Amino acid sequence: MSTLDWKVTQHDRDILLRLAQQVRTIADGPRNREIVRQWYLHDECKAERPLILTETDGGMKMVFPDLKLECREEWARNQEYGLRDRLMHVETIGDDWPLDPFVGTGWWLKFSDYGIPFHQTRPEDTGARGANHIDAVITDLEKEFHKLKPRTFSVDREGSLAARDFLADLYQGILGVRMRGYPCWTMGMTFTAISIIGLESLMLYMYDQPEALHRLMAFLRDDHLGLMKWLEREGLLNLNNEGDYIGSGSRGYTRALPQPDWVPGSPVRLRDIWCLLESQETVGVGPDMYEEFIFPYENAIAQLVGRVYYGCCEPVNTRWHVLERMANLKRVSVSPWCDQEFMARVLGKRYGYSRKPNPAQVSTAVFDADLIRRDLRETMVLAKEHGCSLEIAMKDVHTLGGEPDRLTRWVKIAREVSKDVFG
Repeated sequence: MSTLDWKVTQHDRDILLRLAQQVRTIADGPRNREIVRQWYLHDECKAERPLILTETDGGMKMVFPDLKLECREEWARNQEYGLRDRLMHVETIGDDWPLDPFVGTGWWLKFSDYGIPFHQTRPEDTGARGANHIDAVITDLEKEFHKLKPRTFSVDREGSLAARDFLADLYQGILGVRMRGYPCWTMGMTFTAISIIGLESLMLYMYDQPEALHRLMAFLRDDHLGLMKWLEREGLLNLNNEGDYIGSGSRGYTRALPQPDWVPGSPVRLRDIWCLLESQETVGVGPDMYEEFIFPYENAIAQLVGRVYYGCCEPVNTRWHVLERMANLKRVSVSPWCDQEFMARVLGKRYGYSRKPNPAQVSTAVFDADLIRRDLRETMVLAKEHGCSLEIAMKDVHTLGGEPDRLTRWVKIAREVSKDVFG
């Protein structure tokens, strides 16, 4: 829409301004300044200690199961949730989630499909989580490739800028308002590929129809590049070099972006931003197949941006000899299934070591503090031995086993181990 129809009530305004003042006070305080300093050191591979993060798929409802938002208008409830979530990380969980003294808002974008709408069979909505089944929309790639069409993109500039100005007026300078963020969580292409042909076919085509699969990956590469260049050409890129979510749990603080020749106030370029690339869906694919069918297409994207965060859940140690050639690579996800010793050794002082412990540690029936302590110690000892700049993100958490304080307890243990290992 191009006309902003958000209704402002004094009730909602008072709540948001009160929360905004709490965020601003913390953001300007010594604790947060120290966390931000540590994030910059981490990015420069000069970390003094590990950075500890938490992230749940269930959001604040896991930590505050009885939480009831106070605002009444939907737009205001969204703002309230975001502010309360930021405060939760500081006041309740106590992790290293940095608080920026501003609110981010993004461009209102619209993307078409690929000529064929994707389809997933979802479990019945019972309130419980379950697996979705991706229904392939193309069953014979060679015969049906012609059905695919490059996406088209559009932006509601008037609505986007009206929302930005509305929020700036609302927060009265207590919190700034900036255009932030990237329109896609990832620029990896394999999830899109399996949404078109299915996971099994992605694997089989590497043997049965390799030329057709290369054609599909080239199509997706060109489509993703088309989106990126359109965003740049239209002036729709935003910086993501502060507390922005730039990877699988990581934050964007860096002094290396934007590039030194960028002029404040001028359009942001692709070489001024972070980008996430990953290929979780090819966890069962050997390094040779990854190198042939995935890496060249991802690397074409990596070459355009300023910095790359690579990986999510896939164990990248088996394909590191390929990944280390990726352009502009800066941080790497070390999933629960990675060879930690190998990754600590090869990342060393060159790349950020982004460790993801197994979320079962805070989700199973029994909270085993000793097991958690041993796991964290192993990670930290290896990182210290090899000079790694370490961030540890407890993420992909779907339940806290009915004990809302588990993330707080996990962070407390991580702090204790960190003090013992790093001093």
